[in-house]
Amino acid sequence: MAKTTLGCEPVIGSLTLSTSNKKDYRITNRLQDGKRPLYAVVFNFVDSRYFNVFATAGGHRVTVYHCLDNGVIAVLQSYVDEDKDESFYTLTWACNAEGNPLLVAGGLNGIIRVIDTSSEKIHKSFVGHGDSVNEVRTHPLKPSLVVSASKDESVRLWNVDTGVCILIFAGAYGHRNEVLSVDFHPSDMYKIASCGMDNTVKIWSMEEFWTSVEKSFTWTDLPSKFPTKYVQFPIMLASIHSNYVDCNRWLGDFILSKSVDNEIVLWEPKPKEGTPMETEVDILQKYPVPECDIWFIKFSCDYHYKTAAIGNREGKIFVWELQSSPPVLIARLSYVHSKSPIRQTAMSFDGSTILACTEEGQIWRWDAI
Repeated sequence: MAKTTLGCEPVIGSLTLSTSNKKDYRITNRLQDGKRPLYAVVFNFVDSRYFNVFATAGGHRVTVYHCLDNGVIAVLQSYVDEDKDESFYTLTWACNAEGNPLLVAGGLNGIIRVIDTSSEKIHKSFVGHGDSVNEVRTHPLKPSLVVSASKDESVRLWNVDTGVCILIFAGAYGHRNEVLSVDFHPSDMYKIASCGMDNTVKIWSMEEFWTSVEKSFTWTDLPSKFPTKYVQFPIMLASIHSNYVDCNRWLGDFILSKSVDNEIVLWEPKPKEGTPMETEVDILQKYPVPECDIWFIKFSCDYHYKTAAIGNREGKIFVWELQSSPPVLIARLSYVHSKSPIRQTAMSFDGSTILACTEEGQIWRWDAI
């Protein structure tokens, strides 16, 4: 698993704002969403009718909002979990077989709630993880499939429509500590990447198990009777960071990942010939993020992955252009009253709106001028 770096030294972005590519944003709204920390905010990218709809998660509440013109944010609905001690950490939008939007939320108690936003009721509850759920993500090509990363050291693949747990990514060569983040490859429907407190990023393939995935769409028996398969061997594993890795996202065939060392790293995983699972790594670029040295801060990208936005522990946001080399910082957002750690950002479809959720239960809205 030793990191083998190929090619040249990585290109490190400058924290000096670009004069030609600079993008101006202004604060247009601030909401207080309860008193408990907000850990997740996410736009709906699975249904073009609702690209301006977003949801937040914090405490035992999930709230859905509509981003309107002129900075207006309208509350659409709110779901309060029956367990008052629940603390939701993560959210993702998915859809059922009819294409209607669902919200999938996970958190402290390890139960994944699938909320039918049309009825505002629970569609399914997934019980299986042995500890808290740190992240859920939706398959970009099959939005009824959701993957979850857990403190129990496993990653699980679920079908939100039929309610079955299809695959469990764990075992002798799985993660050796909490899994903090997971993501589907944007075009290779079989690949996922996961990372966590064992300081590694692991790449897995579902290709060998795809018949089980297909079976999940037509399953009519009890979900507990579905023949869940174990995936014990990642196809690649890499040590890019020397500490917890709390967010990873695919950028084409490259991976963006971050730890607690004040930067996002762009790298290319390459299988090492003749050595199963061993990975050669080409670290391409680094995007500095000052004062981003606490864990569980996650970055977001617009729909086309042109830009990434990330908050820090001082309430500031850094917006990086992803399609340029060297990296270009296009915006540095700060506001005198925004001092609380930003746990997650959400960029709108075209990147013109940036949302941030904070440790103090606030939602900040920034709009491009």
